[in-house]
Amino acid sequence: MSDLELLTQCLARNVRHWRSVRGFTLDVLAARAGVSRGMLIQIEQARTNPSIGTIVKIGDALGVSVTTLLDYERGPRVRIVPAERAVRLWHTASGSYNRLLAGTEAPGPLEIWDWVLMPGDESPAEPHPPGTVELVHVTAGELTLTVDGEDHLVPTGASATFEANVPHVYANRGEAPMEMMMAVSVPPVQ
Repeated sequence: MSDLELLTQCLARNVRHWRSVRGFTLDVLAARAGVSRGMLIQIEQARTNPSIGTIVKIGDALGVSVTTLLDYERGPRVRIVPAERAVRLWHTASGSYNRLLAGTEAPGPLEIWDWVLMPGDESPAEPHPPGTVELVHVTAGELTLTVDGEDHLVPTGASATFEANVPHVYANRGEAPMEMMMAVSVPPVQ
């Protein structure tokens, strides 16, 4: 089984599991996540490979991290994620990408990401649930972070934190690759 097939199967199993745990019908989850009921059926039957945006919306609606939705191993309390197991969820032809390094539920979803943005690339993000906080630390280049329409320059070595319940964009408007680490904390579902 390929990595993509494994992730598709795990996503199907985990969405069904967490939807059941939350007591959500397909219609309720579709409304909460802003995705169609048909898309959820395809995901739960492992018949589609949804975009990272769709996976994030479903995770936010269920109150679990992307890591939890893609987890194919339930192990001991200490979980080591080898570098080769980091999940690349987004990439561009020019070489930009992000990797989900690790995540946990503490008490809501908490994730850590590794990002590379090539010059001229950007990645827009829709608002997350209220109470979601993102922290970024730029290790190379300069990040242009746009939060609710306002640009903020984050140079190498600098960090930024923001409430992510508004539209936001990560962009590299410089001439060199931009690298950053990002942590995302989402509040638990009430």
